[in-house]
Amino acid sequence: MAAPVLEARTISKRFPGALALDRVDLQVHAGEVLALVGENGAGKSTLVKILAGEEFPDSGQVFMDGSSVRMDSVPTATGLGVILIHQELNLSDNLDVTANIFLGREPHRFGILNHRRLEQAARPILERIGLDCASSTKVARLSMGQRQLVEIARALAARSRVLIMDEPTSSLSQGETRNLFRTVRELRAEGVAVIYISHRLGEVKELADRVLVLRDGANAGELAKEEIDHDRMVRLMVGRDISSYYGQVPDQRGPVRLEVRNLRTRNHPGHRLDLEVGAGEIVGLAGLLGSGRSALLGALFGTDPALGGSVRIDGAPARISNPIEGIRNGIALVPEDRKQQGLILRMGVEENISLASLRHHRLRGGFINRLLHRRQTARMITRLGIRTPGAETATEHLSGGNQQKVVLAKWLSLKPKVLLLDEPTRGIDVGSKQEIYHLIEALSEEGTAILFASSEMEEILRLSRRVVVMREGRISGELSRGELTEEAVGRLATSAEEAA
Repeated sequence: MAAPVLEARTISKRFPGALALDRVDLQVHAGEVLALVGENGAGKSTLVKILAGEEFPDSGQVFMDGSSVRMDSVPTATGLGVILIHQELNLSDNLDVTANIFLGREPHRFGILNHRRLEQAARPILERIGLDCASSTKVARLSMGQRQLVEIARALAARSRVLIMDEPTSSLSQGETRNLFRTVRELRAEGVAVIYISHRLGEVKELADRVLVLRDGANAGELAKEEIDHDRMVRLMVGRDISSYYGQVPDQRGPVRLEVRNLRTRNHPGHRLDLEVGAGEIVGLAGLLGSGRSALLGALFGTDPALGGSVRIDGAPARISNPIEGIRNGIALVPEDRKQQGLILRMGVEENISLASLRHHRLRGGFINRLLHRRQTARMITRLGIRTPGAETATEHLSGGNQQKVVLAKWLSLKPKVLLLDEPTRGIDVGSKQEIYHLIEALSEEGTAILFASSEMEEILRLSRRVVVMREGRISGELSRGELTEEAVGRLATSAEEAA
């Protein structure tokens, strides 16, 4: 067999207070899709940053085509054909799609850019990945899914030999995901090596030729194509049996807690939405990206006030034109993007958990009751199992799963009557995901009304007692637990006949 196009041998990396990688090995061959999986904090991101020249190892070596190389910078790695597409996108919002694709590699003559040549070069790349927008469109106007595709287009334009994708489908619709998979298979057929990081194990099974598992910064095992299945991957990732995490969906519904009538959102002002959620009920919001799920949640909380309609909480009218009024009415929202909308990353765990409670913890003269903050934070760290070196640790240093728990803790400290969740487990590992599922079910048993939107069908089927399906801003149907199947949800999410 030919030498691996890219190989890492005995890579170790230590950060203050933590050993991120401990003698990790990795090989990927030309024309192979290698899936790299593991829980948050397993060392995946650190390893691929080393391969892409963003971090430098304390020990170990990197090889290209069997020869030792020093990946001392991103330009060095890019020059060797190794490109990393981050989960947190790195685009220039003020530039158009074409400019972002060729940023830093623009063809020019005498310092003058040839825009026509750039647009001609961009067109086939955009068609290849199925990005449905003009190349002159400003990136600031694109959806998260479209921005992800621009990042992929930029990597394709650079003619990479090794393409590293970190959670590439986390913001993509089903159609965009299919286009991505087709592109990855084409790249594999052309001899490109792909390292694919994902928490969506169904995607890994469908796409990967081989799986490499990391656990606690070390190699935990490897699976050949014929060995790849969900249970084997999970056992290697977590090092324990997680079957105990899979509880039963609470089959309960108390009196109507949240009642929505004729609600019109800014995204889809022509449609009126009616919805009810009972005390202790878990209702899933399903639908494709752009179907209106996030707009509905934002209108209910007040981040994007509704244009009309009424909301009642426990039968009482609730006027909600901003988040403060949403909080006063007992509503809490865990947003889709925890890093941009849910946390202040450079602030500590205690400061983030206490943010929503500042008004409740005020003393005379506007001072804050720090003792209450500390007690509340300690309770939430224990209750949610937040793994952190201390309450003062900046949340940017926590894993994705623990960051999500901090966002949840911030709102649960207010004991909300209605909990709204937008993509509650996006970008977190299977172990943390099951812990959050358990927490949601426990809140349901305490009587909290829960309405959550998710793009993961497995999550919708796992958590929901009832599912409301949205399509193009309208509610196209509702499914009880007994009616709930992937096919039934998909039919309502895509069928114009059903929606009518």
